[in-house]
Amino acid sequence: MGGSPGSPTQPNPPFREHREVPRYSFIAHVVLTEPTTETHISGRISEISRKGCYVDVLNTLPEGTTIRLKITRDQGEFASAGRIIYVQPGMGMGVAFVEVAADQLNVLDAWLAELKS
Repeated sequence: MGGSPGSPTQPNPPFREHREVPRYSFIAHVVLTEPTTETHISGRISEISRKGCYVDVLNTLPEGTTIRLKITRDQGEFASAGRIIYVQPGMGMGVAFVEVAADQLNVLDAWLAELKS
């Protein structure tokens, strides 16, 4: 793998370089629910996009786990199904939103519009 002189090269680029949409710094409370066991995990969102978010939590769930998530910020709330797409043990998880309802997408789009300005 080559690059211009003095530029760093990485054999395996970080996950964030594969993203299709921009992520924004975003601080909010989240509750994840694993529906099979009804396990609830509280955490903090630190980044969000139209397709997913990053959840800061010490206790992670396995990659591929299907979850429900509820993000609360100020007076707003966003709820959706999700799937854990990557895990950083002891740090957090990347979550992709799945089958987002139209009214929930409106909430998400309003938050993203605020973040873009």
